Amino acid sequence: MPDQSKRRPGRLDRVNHAVQEVVADELELVGDERLGLVTVTGVRVDPDMRHAKVWFSSLAPRSAKADDAIAAILGEHRVRLQRAIARQLRLKRTPELGFHPDPAITAGARVEDILRGLQTGDDGGRAEA
Repeated sequence: MPDQSKRRPGRLDRVNHAVQEVVADELELVGDERLGLVTVTGVRVDPDMRHAKVWFSSLAPRSAKADDAIAAILGEHRVRLQRAIARQLRLKRTPELGFHPDPAITAGARVEDILRGLQTGDDGGRAEA
């Protein structure tokens, strides 16, 4: 079995990375001030190249409503972003983009909240011995 740590990235890994770069670069050019605090954190293109999930994070306060609003704004620019992918990358198909808040950011924020609670002495009702 080959050593996974030395595995070369496959074609799909390279496509994911390339699409992420194009989307991130194009978002900078869009000029929509509502997206000023948005970062593309990852992309996963389906093996059939028909769809791609684009994960994003934002420095704006986190909430499901805010994440939905950002996803909708990104959706407004979807055609432009797909056009940029088609223009810059040599792909058999241009995947249709779908935008999703990065779940790792939410999980990380939850861990930070728990750690802050421990630092302030909120230890779940346990008394020191």
